[in-house]
Amino acid sequence: MGEQVLTVHVVSSGKPVTLTCSDTLLTVKGSGKLRDIPFHQLIQADFHPDTLTLQISYVSKKKTNGHLSLVRLEGTVKESESNAVKEWTESALKAAFECASLALSCAGVNRGRRVKVLVNPHGGTRKGAAIFTKTVEPVLRAGGCTLDVQYTTHSNHAYEIAKVLPLEYDAIVTVSGDGLIHEVMNGFAHHEYPMKAFSIPIAPIPTGSGNGLSLNILGLTDGFDVVAAALNVIKGLPMKVDVFSFVQNGKRSISFMSQAMGLMADLDIGTEHLRWMGDTRFMYGLFRGMVTFKPCAVQFSYKAAEEDKDKMAQECYARRINDKSATERTIPAANEGSDLALPPLTTNELDEGWTTDFMAFPVSLPDDGLIDIVAQTLSSRSEVMHDLAEGPKGGHFWKDSLHYIKAHAYRMKPLAPKGALSVDGEMFPFEAFEVEVHQKLATLLSPHGYYAADFLPRGSKSP
Repeated sequence: MGEQVLTVHVVSSGKPVTLTCSDTLLTVKGSGKLRDIPFHQLIQADFHPDTLTLQISYVSKKKTNGHLSLVRLEGTVKESESNAVKEWTESALKAAFECASLALSCAGVNRGRRVKVLVNPHGGTRKGAAIFTKTVEPVLRAGGCTLDVQYTTHSNHAYEIAKVLPLEYDAIVTVSGDGLIHEVMNGFAHHEYPMKAFSIPIAPIPTGSGNGLSLNILGLTDGFDVVAAALNVIKGLPMKVDVFSFVQNGKRSISFMSQAMGLMADLDIGTEHLRWMGDTRFMYGLFRGMVTFKPCAVQFSYKAAEEDKDKMAQECYARRINDKSATERTIPAANEGSDLALPPLTTNELDEGWTTDFMAFPVSLPDDGLIDIVAQTLSSRSEVMHDLAEGPKGGHFWKDSLHYIKAHAYRMKPLAPKGALSVDGEMFPFEAFEVEVHQKLATLLSPHGYYAADFLPRGSKSP
């Protein structure tokens, strides 16, 4: 059976426009220009027979290496073509929400998601509120989302909101950096029904100074693109992910991304007063760290699961190619799932299997139930700078001076009186702590079904 092609003709702003809907693309032709729009970028197609008006909205890049932007097209049709346009609209909208969304089928994505939006107007360069109002909100509304918007006013406000959040939303959207996500996760942990709360997917809109989760979800190309992030809110599928219990002095916190000491923590904590600079502050912190170049003396204990880098890289690649099990087809209803308490902590004193005294995470998998640990041995300034330069593509992973471990749990004890400890980009006391993982506890929205790092096994070539 051949490909079905439906074509309609409209008049927009006094000019004729031809819209063609095939099995894979929406083609827009007007004023001699031809533009192909993949269906995962189409977010609205509405026909109003009483006014003979057709409205479509999609996101598209004006430049190959640019960011996505919202494009609206409205035009009128002839009354004699009304039935054909109605059929075209239904076909286009069905394709838009049952399309091949990047590497992942988005069949089962329902239009009209109910979304709780938390906007931090003070994060990063303090442009979050303006970016949301001018750029993100129009995309979400065009995509049919029902929005409940709330602006945070003080530190831990998102924690307070998440702690008592009604479990009626299809997604929680954070317009900020990683810090707001950390607050939401910990609010869920203290919710009356924590397991149900953690089943609500979180989707970040990157407007903070630290946007690591957005980079993990969308990749290096789109990780800072707020319209790509908004598209993920509209069409992304729930992906179960591991989170950590971070325990310090008997107090338990939830960590969703990273715990850092040494140079990487100094980049975060040491530049806290420079948040107004956006992510440029990390470059300043790096240069300052290279000048001082202080080692971080710690006692490090871990319960290893895998230390062979080649095996880790092969497993990561195989999962991303063949396995989409981490991604659910639909968002669970609020009354689904268990309302039991958080999983209990299982780590006790050191026992058999522990080793003592021994993108940053290119082979990290969202739901393997393991912690990815990176430990850099003392190296020269030039070697550290070279490794950091290779970081975006994970090239540092293969360096002998970098120890990469997948572990069930680990403990860290600082041996110096002063230093920096960063958890998800937030400052914590520079004291001993332990971490264990909870497999598939939290939920994110994802267009891929895995973290979008483009990382291949040693010796492999890009497909």
